[in-house]
Amino acid sequence: MFFDPLYLLVMIPAFCISMGAQMWVKAAFSRSSKISNGRGYSGSQAADHILRSNGVYGVAIETASGFLGDHYDPRTRTLRLSRDVYQSTSLAALGVAAHEAGHALQHADGYLPLQVRSLLVPITSVGSTMAWPVLLMGFLFHSAMLFKWGVIFFSSVVAFQMITLPVEFNASYRALRALKETEIVSNSELAGSRRVLTAAAMTYVAASATAVLQLVYFLIRGGMLGGSDE
Repeated sequence: MFFDPLYLLVMIPAFCISMGAQMWVKAAFSRSSKISNGRGYSGSQAADHILRSNGVYGVAIETASGFLGDHYDPRTRTLRLSRDVYQSTSLAALGVAAHEAGHALQHADGYLPLQVRSLLVPITSVGSTMAWPVLLMGFLFHSAMLFKWGVIFFSSVVAFQMITLPVEFNASYRALRALKETEIVSNSELAGSRRVLTAAAMTYVAASATAVLQLVYFLIRGGMLGGSDE
């Protein structure tokens, strides 16, 4: 399987798309990180202001480690921002912080795709752990049953990637709207934050495309798509 020309044909474009998306988001963040907002808001202050302006209280805002390791944890109602975002006043930092605040707003509103994604987390955790070992055993032992179980496990990963798309796009939409409505940034400054969020969204699109292409490959090689592989 690892030397299958079809696998390389599928995954090389997916790898290029993924790398391109990562380069895009780093370039966009680097560009917008050099421009500070006129009102002097830091990322953490912007997130807090957005939450309070929308009547959402009780969300802790903490620092997180790693480059762009920003995320919102609905289990503990904690918004974690990387140091480059937490304390920075750049348009890039405001865009990222507002995006994570957007997830907190989703949680407060009971946004259905976010609820579905949260329900999929334990299933996806098992699926991502089991998929490759089971697929490999199915291939090595020529077991169609094991291979199909591996595909089922991997399908949970694909499902998680797909439901992530509307969650992330909606969070960015809420972020940009909140930045504008609360007047944290001016109309001209909003473009800098939008640039970062657009680039970041493409990383999720790339991850979903890669997962779907892998699943299609497994379905073909398992004889579940396009006839038997025998």
